[in-house]
Amino acid sequence: MCLIAFAWQTHPQYPLILVANRDEFYERPTAAAHFWEDNPDILGGRDLQAGGTWLGIRRDGRWSAVTNYREAQPEHAPRSRGALTTGCLQHDGSLTDYGSQVLSDSGEYSPFNLLMGDDQTLLYCSNRTHRIQVLDAGIYTLSNHLLDTPWPKASHAREALQTLICSQNPDPGLLLESLHRDTPYHDELLPDTGVGIELERMLSPPFIRSNHYGTRSSTVLMKDLDGHCHFLEQSYLKGGITGELKEFSFNEQNQ
Repeated sequence: MCLIAFAWQTHPQYPLILVANRDEFYERPTAAAHFWEDNPDILGGRDLQAGGTWLGIRRDGRWSAVTNYREAQPEHAPRSRGALTTGCLQHDGSLTDYGSQVLSDSGEYSPFNLLMGDDQTLLYCSNRTHRIQVLDAGIYTLSNHLLDTPWPKASHAREALQTLICSQNPDPGLLLESLHRDTPYHDELLPDTGVGIELERMLSPPFIRSNHYGTRSSTVLMKDLDGHCHFLEQSYLKGGITGELKEFSFNEQNQ
């Protein structure tokens, strides 16, 4: 996952409204969103190479999402970052306990940002801050730097989400479309993460297209006051060609 915008406890009907783009190499095998055969209470796409997920939700409403933290030469790590979200969804204890466990093992992962939420709590942690942050009500963005770093793509996502959640019933289709901007930003607006200006430019829009790497899916997750969850995932093929659309709705169930 490379761009997430979410409104937490700010909408009168939907305590959580989240929209996200996942960017990945086209050759990396991926399964679209589904309830997992080996964990039937978990809904999410799946990385078929390492077995984890970038964004998933459990039937009781616990959810988690991860993004990479961009560095010029990231350290090689023995464990996939997708295991962080999967671990959160499989963990039976509190989110805080899981976050503490993650930070104690954070050296086993390449640089990451992790979101962990349920109906009462939303936490953020990173192995670049080495602390757990409890998020208050608000609108947030997360890309490939720390939470709310105002990269152009993140600012675009925040502004689009702020506009769309003014509606009493935000349109999931419009939320999906809000992250479809694919025009690179001007060089003077781009961060310097050490990867070079050409790569910074290619990675700068919310929706990425290139020969080998790009946006593979867009996801909307909405949870209402009655515990109803709506999960919408649009997959994309190489070059941004529209692929399969997956849609799920379910009422939260106690674990």
